[in-house]
Amino acid sequence: MIDQAQPPVVGVIGGSGIYEIDGLTGIQWVAVESPFGAPSDELCIGELDGQKVVFLPRHGRGHRLSPSDINYRANIDALKRAGVTEIISVSAVGSLKEELPPGAFVLADQFIDRTFAREKSFFGSGLVAHVSMAHPVCTRLGDALEAAGKSVGIEIHRGGTYLAMEGPQFSSLAESELYRSWDCSVIGMTNMPEAKLAREAELCYATVAMVTDYDCWHPGHDNVTVETILKVLTGNAEKGRGLIKDVLPRLRDRGEPCAEGCHTALDYAVITAPKARDTAMVTKLSAVAGRVLG
Repeated sequence: MIDQAQPPVVGVIGGSGIYEIDGLTGIQWVAVESPFGAPSDELCIGELDGQKVVFLPRHGRGHRLSPSDINYRANIDALKRAGVTEIISVSAVGSLKEELPPGAFVLADQFIDRTFAREKSFFGSGLVAHVSMAHPVCTRLGDALEAAGKSVGIEIHRGGTYLAMEGPQFSSLAESELYRSWDCSVIGMTNMPEAKLAREAELCYATVAMVTDYDCWHPGHDNVTVETILKVLTGNAEKGRGLIKDVLPRLRDRGEPCAEGCHTALDYAVITAPKARDTAMVTKLSAVAGRVLG
């Protein structure tokens, strides 16, 4: 559980290039076991300007895991066990809006989940809980990221809906046009169920969506290819490192639980009566929900 007497610990989930930040000290790669299986990789733990930070390569070092093969539950559980209290998720996305060109950074504040092959909850038979996802990202983290973007000269677009697709294939033209008709801003493959699980684990969560392409809807844009995405991705990663380096010290001085309720999301979420709870599930959820399960 989160010990509010301890200073915040920021978790960063993203590509392997994100954690190569100048000034990061005390770097250790630590294996964290989870009852939900193996996380994507070991955790890279370090400190920057007095702020402890824990990096997790979402796809594993060397990009070994496809979006559908990522063990999202193990990733979030492992970060919670490492003491993480807030998560910044950095991910590559396609743009569904003309005004969000390749290279743009978007702080999405809503999600539509179109994934279908992933475990989406820590809870289940024997221990049932329902958390609110009405407002799935932490405004406080968003404010800090927006301020950091201005500080390092990155134009950040605040707000918008992230359409999470299953993948690993990119969209068909019909799908891309459908999601545009829903007024979605960006499309990606990794932020769901990540955001849902972060909420269940009572962690603040914010997304930095880095646009690599216009998906396939744009009449003046070539069809999406890995080659074109990688070219933009390299430039985005450099800017992403600068953003993370600037935002970490801004999160250092939180002295109380998140005022938006991220750290108390389970207060009224667990439905199963104490006497009816599966003891094995209670043990399995010791990190995620230990604060309310005792």
